[in-house]
Amino acid sequence: MQHNVIDQSKEVTILEILDKVLNKGVVIVGDVVISVADIDLVYLGVKLLLSSVETMEQKRLTTVKSNT
Repeated sequence: MQHNVIDQSKEVTILEILDKVLNKGVVIVGDVVISVADIDLVYLGVKLLLSSVETMEQKRLTTVKSNT
């Protein structure tokens, strides 16, 4: 079984990382709370999807085909 682990001795460029992220897609979920004196003033829930349009279209078509 092949693992997708980046070899630490290999130099990886930002372009290579961006290419992999856009080809696979990534979801980032987080919460930010701004509070003063233990009183929450602002709550921000974040859900971010980062992918290329081509990847999303392929995943959508795969999902539609599997549902029919």
